[in-house]
Formats: sequence, structure tokens, C-alpha cells
Amino acid sequence: AGTVSRGRSLVRLLIGFVILAVGARLTVDGAVGIARDLGISELVIGVTLVAVGTSLPELAASMLAAFRKQSDIAIGNVLGSNIFNILGIIGITAMIAPIPVAVEATQRDFLIMIVFAVVVLPMGLSLRITRAEAVLMLVGYGAFIVLAFTG
Repeated sequence: AGTVSRGRSLVRLLIGFVILAVGARLTVDGAVGIARDLGISELVIGVTLVAVGTSLPELAASMLAAFRKQSDIAIGNVLGSNIFNILGIIGITAMIAPIPVAVEATQRDFLIMIVFAVVVLPMGLSLRITRAEAVLMLVGYGAFIVLAFTG
């Protein structure tokens, strides 16, 4: 693979951002429309369909980085995105208008998030996430999805 000029890289980055924005918008709008038609709460829509829809570009970027053996990019993408979502997005949004937090989120979803963080912490501290740990994470997320839709 030859080197790409800085200008060309910038153009690629900007095109990627545009495609990312359009794709994320279409994914979220479609998922929200289907979920509302099915009578599912907006909190459940947010913690499942919208979260997955807005995370698909991160998944694509992390998978590409993993295939290219650039694990620092994959991990940085996930950590940076989560920190930005929790602190930046919520902070900016709450500056515009206060955000009411659903009781269900504080009683169930925040607690689950803390439990998952405690479970995942040793995996991150070991400096390697094994396939078995990856399967455990996916099973945990699957269980959360089932709980969100049935609980």
C-alpha cells in the first residue's frame, strides 16, 4: 500500500464523515419508526436500536482496524466514543435543555452498565481480550437486549 497525500486523506475523511452521517440518520430513523410502530418505549429504543444503529460505523472502523492489526485504533475508537458519548454528548445536550432521566434507566440500565463495567475491567487491564471473553461480552449484551425488550 503506497502512501496517500495529506490532502487526499483529508478528502477521504470528509467523504467518510458525510456518508457516516447519512447512514446513521437512515439507520436511526428506520429503527425508531419500526420500534414505535410496535409500541416499544423510547428508552428501549434508545438503549437498543438507536445505540446499535449509531454504533455501526464504530463497529466497521474497529473491525477494519482489527483486520489491519491496528488494535490501538480499535480500542481507542471504542473508548473515545464511549467517553465522548457519556461526557460530551450528554453534556452538550443538557446545556441546551435539561435531560429528564427515566426512572427505569436509573433503576435498571445504569446498574447494568456499572455491572458490565466491573466485569469488563479485568479484561481491559489484562491488555488482551480473548475470544472467550469476546463471546462472554456478546452473550451479556444479548441478555441485556432480551431484558430490555421483556423487562
